[in-house]
Amino acid sequence: MTESANTQQEAAASGATDERIITETGVDARVAGIIEPVLTSIGFRLVRVRLTGLNGLTLQIMTERNDGTMTVEDCELVSRTLSPVLDVEDPIDRHYHLEVSSPGIDRPLVRKSDFTTWAGHIVKVDTSAVHQGRKKFRGRIAAVSDEAVTVESDQASYGDSPVVEIPFELIADARLVLTDDLIRDALRRDKDLREGRIADDDADAAEASDATSAADQEQTKKN
Repeated sequence: MTESANTQQEAAASGATDERIITETGVDARVAGIIEPVLTSIGFRLVRVRLTGLNGLTLQIMTERNDGTMTVEDCELVSRTLSPVLDVEDPIDRHYHLEVSSPGIDRPLVRKSDFTTWAGHIVKVDTSAVHQGRKKFRGRIAAVSDEAVTVESDQASYGDSPVVEIPFELIADARLVLTDDLIRDALRRDKDLREGRIADDDADAAEASDATSAADQEQTKKN
C-alpha cells in the first residue's frame, strides 16, 4: 500500500471517530455531504458549510487540517480541489462565490474534541430546546464527557444556575468567545505545533491556526 493510500485511510479513520455533532440542514447539508469525503481524502476536516446572501450569493466552507491548523495556502488548495467537484455535482442552481476559510480563533465548536481542546475558555452555546429554563448559555468550559459539556457561567444572571451540564445532543450552535486568554493560548498552541511540541503528522506544514484570509473563487452556475 502506498504512503498516500495510508494517509487517506488514517484520515478517514480519524474522521469516523470524531464526527461533527453540529451539522447543516437543507442545501448546506447537501453541499456538506458532497465535500466532506473529498476534504477527508486530502487531509482536512470540515467545520461548517453556510450559504449566505453576501455579495449576491456566497458559499462559505470552513475547514482545517486534522491538527486544527490552516494556512492561506491550505485555503487555496481546498478551493482548487473542491471547485471542480462542485461544478460536477451542481448542488446550487444559481451563480455564487466560493469562499474557503479557517475557523479563526473565536471558532465554532462542532466536535466533542473541540470542547476538550479548548477547555477552560469561554464559550457561547445555543440549544435546540429549552434546557434548565433557557436556550442560551455562556461560560467557561469546565468539563467534557462523552455525553455533555459542563459550562460555568462567567456572567451569572439572577435565578440562573452558575454551573450547567449541557447534553451534546441539545447543542445547536457553539462558538468560542474572543478573549486575551484565548488569543494567547491559540498563538502558543500554533507555535507548539510548528515546533513539534504537540505531536501531529501535519505539524511541519502548519503555519498559522488563525489564518483569516479566504480563498475566493467565483463559481458560475446556470439556472
